[in-house]
Amino acid sequence: MVDLDKARAARSEPAEPATDRPPAPAEDREPKQTTTPDVPKPDEKDPVLVDRPAPVSSGPGLLDRVRDSKRQDVCPGWMKSRAEFTDAAAWLAGHVGHTLAFHTVRSPLYAARLVGRSPAGAARVIGGRMRWVADIESEPLRQAAARAENAEEYLKLTRQRDRRVRWRGTVAAVSFPLLLALTLYLVFGAPVWLQLALLATAVCWCGVLGAPADKPLSSRAVIKPEVQKLTSDMVVKAMASIGIGQIASAVAKGLDGIKFVAPITREGPGWRADIDLPLGVTVGDVADRRARLASGLRRPLGCVWPEADPNEHEGRLILWVGDRDLSKTGIVKWQLASARRHDVFKRVPFGLDPRGRAQSVPLIQHNVLVGSQPGQGKTASVRVLACGAALDPTVELWLHENKGTGDLDSLACVSHRFVSGIDDESIKYAADSLKLLREEVMRRAAAIKKLPRDVCPDKRITREIANKRSLKLWPLLAVFDECQNLFAHSVYGKQAGEDAEFIIKLGRALGVILVLATQRPDKDSLPTGISGNVSIRFCLRVAGQVENDMILGTSAYKNGVRATAFRPEIDAGNGYLAGAAPLPVVVRTAYLDDPATNAIAQRALALRKAEGTLSGFALGEESETAAGPSYDLIADIAAVVPATEERVWNERIAARLAELRPEVYAGWKGENVTSALKPYGIKTTGVAGTTDEGARTTRRGIVRADLSKKIAERDENPGAA
Repeated sequence: MVDLDKARAARSEPAEPATDRPPAPAEDREPKQTTTPDVPKPDEKDPVLVDRPAPVSSGPGLLDRVRDSKRQDVCPGWMKSRAEFTDAAAWLAGHVGHTLAFHTVRSPLYAARLVGRSPAGAARVIGGRMRWVADIESEPLRQAAARAENAEEYLKLTRQRDRRVRWRGTVAAVSFPLLLALTLYLVFGAPVWLQLALLATAVCWCGVLGAPADKPLSSRAVIKPEVQKLTSDMVVKAMASIGIGQIASAVAKGLDGIKFVAPITREGPGWRADIDLPLGVTVGDVADRRARLASGLRRPLGCVWPEADPNEHEGRLILWVGDRDLSKTGIVKWQLASARRHDVFKRVPFGLDPRGRAQSVPLIQHNVLVGSQPGQGKTASVRVLACGAALDPTVELWLHENKGTGDLDSLACVSHRFVSGIDDESIKYAADSLKLLREEVMRRAAAIKKLPRDVCPDKRITREIANKRSLKLWPLLAVFDECQNLFAHSVYGKQAGEDAEFIIKLGRALGVILVLATQRPDKDSLPTGISGNVSIRFCLRVAGQVENDMILGTSAYKNGVRATAFRPEIDAGNGYLAGAAPLPVVVRTAYLDDPATNAIAQRALALRKAEGTLSGFALGEESETAAGPSYDLIADIAAVVPATEERVWNERIAARLAELRPEVYAGWKGENVTSALKPYGIKTTGVAGTTDEGARTTRRGIVRADLSKKIAERDENPGAA
């Protein structure tokens, strides 16, 4: 405390000593420094001011703010998109054509109405002229003056009425003979065409004047929905009512709780509002209260879609409010429904978002996971993707529908492998397919590795490589519908899950695409190694947060991407599509019924026949029951490694397998055999041997006894193979 008092005393100015001299004049005194205190000497213990506070920046200048501002597009989005512009032009042409046709068909009825109403219209014209001559319109004023017993006002109005009647009567008396003469001329002297034209004009004019107020002449060709325009006041009131404290408090105090960064504009079949939310409020907070926001706007839930702007900060909200509920927009027509063919290396049309914008899904270098509760449109979504791949004749289709209802039967005619059923035999067939796909991934990896850099610089499948049939590196799309029946199977499920995870991780760049659909997304029926590695996700209606995040990814529910908000059955076909765009987007999928799917399959069949790409099941190379693959790796190795050969190198096994089945094992090396045997639990070890040149060395190989043991286990328990 003593040091502190000394410091305070040192900062205060010293008192002047007393003197007998008079004070100096005011103009001679030095100005007293009151803003900057005396700096103490360094040897004192007082604190020394080292750095002065930096001046507060006023922010970027005007030029910087203008340079960083966002320019709006000159042309609206629908004009820059060829598909949307074509759709808009087609809709406008159809609307105009419908209106013209509608009124043309009813034109005789309109003519009859005009003729029937013309007498009433003529009576109104004559009565109106007579009322004008008699100055009937001023009668209420005179009656009011009489009731008020205002004699002076009444006499004034009466004299005014008399003058008007005399003047108007004179005009009528003079014009009547002229009008009569003109009428007689038109009736007896004018050409017939002029008479008919004037008669039609008079009838139409009188018919229009004679129409009752509640019965218009024409009927409505199009009934427009009465949708209220979205305004800033509506948005502010609705946002203040959804239960976010920062917004409600700012609005109540009259502050800028919500800032509109652009005017509310028309976008597609609805209105768009770009909003900056208050500090600390995110788009996810608003999306979490979508139902309350819809209530505040007095719109159906399917009309209100809040979403984030990927190009701005987390508080920038794009609020789109549609004219109609998304679930009531009807069936979405697939863009490729009438197409002759499609290139799978391009995106596959998938559906429409709430704004009517087309949404598509990339398949090459991706895997797809579709999930929902039963009856929400899961299989229909898978069918769209499968049909898109079928229209590319280079794609090899493996379809597994493990529900047994035949939803994919129409595409069996173009499938290399196909099964439909929920029995153990069908499940085994699907599990065998995953084993084959795993082997195919390893074969493709070895084949890609051998390709020259100028042919395959990125070590991944391209359109040019896929077109070279000799390389056998065409795209392969494998669909596993109701895959929970496979992965949760007590016998085949564990190995199938491991194979699927292996394929998803490595097959992406090799042209092997998995499309998995499930109605029970949990850790048992959908292993986390699968759900965590797929890149394209489509989630329709699910029951809770766990299922939502299993399909859409961790924290999706927390970030406001909630497929739980979709209504059962009402919103069937609506879902969140993630991975195909920067942010998840709501999509209403296109719908293909069985006749439409069959028509597409027949076009795909004709394409494959013309280009010679039919194979497997489509050529009848597999039985109708699809009992399983036509070869067995373990059996094939046992066939090429005799029981007398106790140890053998893997590279020699690969060479012998290639001789046994060149269509399957061509290009295999020793490492391919090593990887292929891992799922069967057969380990490789160092095996001493002699090369073809006679040199002794040790290389990777297997022990024949391990192979025999595995074969004996399979014979005792066939399901454990």
